[in-house]
Amino acid sequence: MNEVKMEPLVIPSHLDSLDQIKDYVLAAAADANLEKKATYNLRLAIDEIATNIIKHGYPKANQEGEIQITAKIDEKTLTIYLEDTAIPFDPISRPSPCNLNDDLNDRPIGGLGIYLAKESVDQFLYERVDHGNRNIFIVNRP
Repeated sequence: MNEVKMEPLVIPSHLDSLDQIKDYVLAAAADANLEKKATYNLRLAIDEIATNIIKHGYPKANQEGEIQITAKIDEKTLTIYLEDTAIPFDPISRPSPCNLNDDLNDRPIGGLGIYLAKESVDQFLYERVDHGNRNIFIVNRP
């Protein structure tokens, strides 16, 4: 199988758009023949980062924007790119919460979604490109 690139999806950065992102990810996972658990984990990772972009990235810049999602499938991996033009934010540089076993009431808010994204895929990368953020999710195919 040569590399297959799905048509990119560009959507407004609104919470209502999360369903379109979910549908795109599910279609890409099906095309890549991912197993159920890998599909769930990929969907979770992308949902967490997309939600952060929508709720924090654009509002902190006092702007509205779009999110572009693109999938590439090759013989070994499914790679999904999530891109935005919100404020620069590198989730890879964020430290993982160190108190995951603490009671929910004792833990500070924040960081858990990024931790879940990092742990849910085989590789999670970030790039600052031009004037935007590119989050890259890589899942090994069976």
